[in-house]
Amino acid sequence: MKLFKDLYKYRELLKTSIHKELRGKYKGSFLGILWSFVNPLLMVLVYAIVFPLILKSPEKNYVVFLIIGIIPWNFFTTVVSQGASTVIVNGNILKKVYFPREILPISVVTSGLINFGISCIIILLFILFGGMGLSPTMLLLPFIALIQYLFSLGIIFIISAVNVYIRDVEYIVNFLVMMLFYATPILYSAELLKNTSFYWILLINPMAHIINGYRDIFYYQVMPNMSSLFIVFFGSLICCFIGYTIFQRLEKGFAEEL
Repeated sequence: MKLFKDLYKYRELLKTSIHKELRGKYKGSFLGILWSFVNPLLMVLVYAIVFPLILKSPEKNYVVFLIIGIIPWNFFTTVVSQGASTVIVNGNILKKVYFPREILPISVVTSGLINFGISCIIILLFILFGGMGLSPTMLLLPFIALIQYLFSLGIIFIISAVNVYIRDVEYIVNFLVMMLFYATPILYSAELLKNTSFYWILLINPMAHIINGYRDIFYYQVMPNMSSLFIVFFGSLICCFIGYTIFQRLEKGFAEEL
C-alpha cells in the first residue's frame, strides 16, 4: 500500500517521468515517435522475406502472423533494455532529490505500454487489410497486455537494482533476452514444437504464453488458453512482488554506489 500512496503523492513526477521516457527515446530524431511504427515494420520486412521464401513457413498471412508476435516482443525487449540502466542514467537526480525510486522502473514500463498501445494500430491495420476482420476476442487485449506489463515490471525492478551494484548485469540480460527470442514462438508457431523434446521450453517461458495469447485473439481469433494465461498472470504478480521487495532492499545503497 505504501507504494500506491507514494505513487499518488508523487503522481505529477510520475507523469513527467513517463513523458520524458516517451519523448527522450526519440529525441533529436526526424521521425520521432513514428519510429514506434517503423522499427517493427522493418523487422517484419526482413523476417517476412527470409521465412516464407527460404524456410517455407506454412502459415497463411505470414506477415500478419509475424507482426502480431514482433510488436509485443519489441515492447518487452525495449523496456528491459531501458529499464536495466534507468537507475544509473538518473543517478545525478537520484542523489540530489528525494522521490520514490520505484518511479524510475515504473515510468519505463508504462511508457513502453503506451508505445505498445500505439503500435497495436499497426496490428489492426494488417488484420483489416489482410481480409481477416475483427473479432470479439480482441477485447481480451488489455488483460494480456496487463500480464506482460506486470511480468516486465517485476523483471525490471530486479535488474535495475542489481545493475547498480554489478554493472555487467545489463549486458548479461541483453544476451539472455536475445536467446529468449528464439525460445519464444515469434517467427514460428508453437505447434511446430509440440511433439518435440524442446516443447518444455515453451511451457516454462512466460513470454511464450503471452505471445500465444496475442496470436489467439488477433490471428486465430479464438479464445486463448485462459488457464495458462491466469497461471502466468499470478506468476507475474509474484514476480512483481519479489522484484519490488528486492528493489526496496537494494535502493538504500543507490546513492553510495552512484
